[in-house]
Amino acid sequence: MLTKLGQKFTDLFSKYMPSAYVFALVLTLILFVVAWILTDSKPLDIIEGWYNGFWDLLAFGMQIVLIIVTAYCIAQSDSIKKGIDRLTQYINTPTQVYLVVICAGALLSLVSFGMVVITSILGRELALRVKGINYPFLVACVYFSFNGWVAGLSSSIALLLNTPDNFLIKDGILSETISTTYTLGSNLNFIMIGLFVVVCPLLFLLLIPKDSTGKELKDLKLNASDATEDQSIKSEADSYKLPYKSVSDQLNNAWWLQGAVALLGVTYLVHHFIILEKGLNFNVMIFLFLILGMLLHKTPLRYALAMKRASGNISGVLFQYPFYAGIMGIMTVTGLGTDIGLYLANIATEQSYAFVCYLTGGAVNFAIPSAGGEFAVIGPSIISMVNDIGAGLPAEDLTAMTARASMAVAYGESLSNLLQPFFLLIVFPVMGAGLKLQARDVIGYLFIPFVILFVIQSLLVTFVPL
Repeated sequence: MLTKLGQKFTDLFSKYMPSAYVFALVLTLILFVVAWILTDSKPLDIIEGWYNGFWDLLAFGMQIVLIIVTAYCIAQSDSIKKGIDRLTQYINTPTQVYLVVICAGALLSLVSFGMVVITSILGRELALRVKGINYPFLVACVYFSFNGWVAGLSSSIALLLNTPDNFLIKDGILSETISTTYTLGSNLNFIMIGLFVVVCPLLFLLLIPKDSTGKELKDLKLNASDATEDQSIKSEADSYKLPYKSVSDQLNNAWWLQGAVALLGVTYLVHHFIILEKGLNFNVMIFLFLILGMLLHKTPLRYALAMKRASGNISGVLFQYPFYAGIMGIMTVTGLGTDIGLYLANIATEQSYAFVCYLTGGAVNFAIPSAGGEFAVIGPSIISMVNDIGAGLPAEDLTAMTARASMAVAYGESLSNLLQPFFLLIVFPVMGAGLKLQARDVIGYLFIPFVILFVIQSLLVTFVPL
C-alpha cells in the first residue's frame, strides 16, 4: 500500500513540480509580492534588498562547489573504485543497496552535512554495478539520509548557541552561551539520532518501488555511448603522454611533486587536530578531501583530470545559490522573516512553544534554506518568546527551554529540506551527472517520509524531556 501511495505522489510531483531553478524564480516573485503587501517596504527597497542579498551565499556556494569537486575526485581514484568493487561482492541486490546507502548516509551526516557528497558517490558507484535499481528512488534515499546532520557535529544552530560572543549574546538576547549538553547531548537529540539511523532506513524499505523499468541508471543516460566513466583516470593520463621523453611529461607525472605539497597539507592537519585540538569544520573538511585526493591520485596530471571530470556538472550550485541568497535578502531587508517569527511566537504557550518553533523552522526554511541564516532572522524572536513564557523559572529551566526551542527550529528546518530542492543541488552534480534527472523525479518519493517524520518529530519535540 505504501509503495503504491508513494508512486502516486511521485507521479503528481513529476507532473506539477518544476525544476529547482524555476522553483527559485517562483519563490522570488511570491516573496516579493508578499513583502510588498505585508510590510511597509517600497518595491524598490525590496529589489535593492534582493540584489544585495544575491551575494551573501558566495562563500558558502564556493564551499559547496569545492566539497563536491574534491569528494568526487577521491571517488575517481583507482583505490576507491577497487574498494567499491570489493564491496559489491557483498551488496548485490537493489534492496541491499538502498539500505546500505541510507544507513551509511545517516551515519556520515552526523559528522557533517557535506558528507552527503560521499554518500552520493557511493550510491552512484553501486548503481553502476548492481542491476535492477530504481535510480530516482536511490537518489531520494541519498538525499533523505543527510537529514540527520541537524543532530550531529555540524548542527549549526547548536554550535552557534555554544559560540562565545555570538550575535545573540552581543545583542543582549542571550546572557551566556548554551552548552551542547542541552542541545546535541540531550535525550531528545539522541532519540532523533536513533530515528534517523534506525527507524528511517526501515521506513524506506516499505517504500521501495516494485518496478525499475526505464529508471535504472543506464536508462537515464543522456549519451549512452559516452564511455568516460569506464575509462580510468590513470589510462586517460597515459594517453596524454608524448611519444618521446620530455621534461613536461616528467613534471606532469611526478609523484614526488604532488606528494611534497600533500605532505605540507598533512602536516597542517596533524597540527590542527592534535596540537591545536581543534575540531572538524567545513573548510577543514574541504582541505582534508583536497589533500586525500592528491595522495590517492599520486601525480599532478591524474589529479587535474579528476578535477576536470568532477567539475563538469556544478552549474546548478553556481547560478542557483545566488537566487536563494536574494530571497534571503528580501526576507531580511523587509523584516518579513522577523514578522513571521513574532507572529508565531505570539500564539505559543508553555505547552506548545516547541511545536510552534518546529513549524516556524520548517516554514521559513522554504525562503531561507540555511539553518544558520534562518536562525539569524528568526532566532531573536524565538528566544524572546521563550524568555516571556519562562519568566520566573530557574535559570537552568529557562536554558533548557531555549535549547529545546532552538533545536525544534533546527529539526523543522532540516525536515522541510525534503520538499525544498536547495540542498538537492549538492547531490545532483554527482548523482545526476550526464543523466536525464530533475528534482521532480526525486521529491515525490520523499513526500510520505516527510509526513511520517513530521508527525513523529512533532510529538518528540513537544513531549520528550531534554
